Amino acid sequence: MQQLNRLDLYREMVRIRQYESRILQEYHADKKPAWDIGAGLIPGEMHLSAGQEPAAVGVCAHLKQGDAITAPHRPHHFALAHGVDMKAMTAEIYGRTTGLCQGKGGHMHLFDPENHFSCSGIIAQGYPVACGQAMAMKRKGTDNVAVAVAGEGAANQGAFHESLNLAAVWNLPVVFVIEDNDWAISVPRSHSTATASNADRAAGYGMPGVRVEENDVEAIFEAAGAAIDRARAGEGPSLLEIHTLRLWGHFEGDAQAYRGAELDTVDERDPIPRYAAKLVELGELTEDQTESIAAEAAAEVDAAIAFAVDSPIPAPEDALLHVFA
Repeated sequence: MQQLNRLDLYREMVRIRQYESRILQEYHADKKPAWDIGAGLIPGEMHLSAGQEPAAVGVCAHLKQGDAITAPHRPHHFALAHGVDMKAMTAEIYGRTTGLCQGKGGHMHLFDPENHFSCSGIIAQGYPVACGQAMAMKRKGTDNVAVAVAGEGAANQGAFHESLNLAAVWNLPVVFVIEDNDWAISVPRSHSTATASNADRAAGYGMPGVRVEENDVEAIFEAAGAAIDRARAGEGPSLLEIHTLRLWGHFEGDAQAYRGAELDTVDERDPIPRYAAKLVELGELTEDQTESIAAEAAAEVDAAIAFAVDSPIPAPEDALLHVFA
């Protein structure tokens, strides 16, 4: 297991938040006065991960070159934490030729073969893919692992159950991660899932299941480290459910009326200022460091945005390039 470095965890969470906050700003900048989801430099839907940074940072702290991640439709935090190039990812979000997929995938379809990262807008789609990656790693005799990430709504999909069963039968080096942010779009988990914890479902497939509460990055780090070490040692799959927090809407433009009074408590549960306060109390973070870490992250994000904006838009005649015929 990797050694805990609190400052590194904090720095990466701030970096991701700075990115999501700037994308939020850029996305909304040219969609007014009348809301038009297809307008602007970043057209289409946008699902941002503010509040869920601890899940990505705590898990990815244990990954190394050759490990793989399949992420869901809310992917930016895991992409950045896993080492996907920020400039190339941003160019893809802007639909530019310098993007990860030459601008043809958009923010829900980010593919980075070098870092073995992928995501999809299809619920639970990454779970079977991660099993395939893990099977390849096992056959090659490496100690690499695959991590499959999805939301709690995906735990009711057939692909979730089939993947857990297959991974257990074949003893695959895969860790299944569920980000439970309480809402499957606008449906609370209590209206869709019979079990109080999806981690309990792991027992039905003969694998360990752990649920981490309170969006605690250090608890996530510990639980993910144990699961990933277990996979590397050839001891098979694990299921990790993380109770996290979606600070903003399911998508940008979501009025969130369904959340009711819960919205009043969201800001006080923001994991980044809470973790900063803890580090200050422990003497591991100062106010000057807080400001410098934020400034460093903002400068990196500024450079990525500028790169994307300055990159060319794909030519219409290139529409059939880089696709299956």
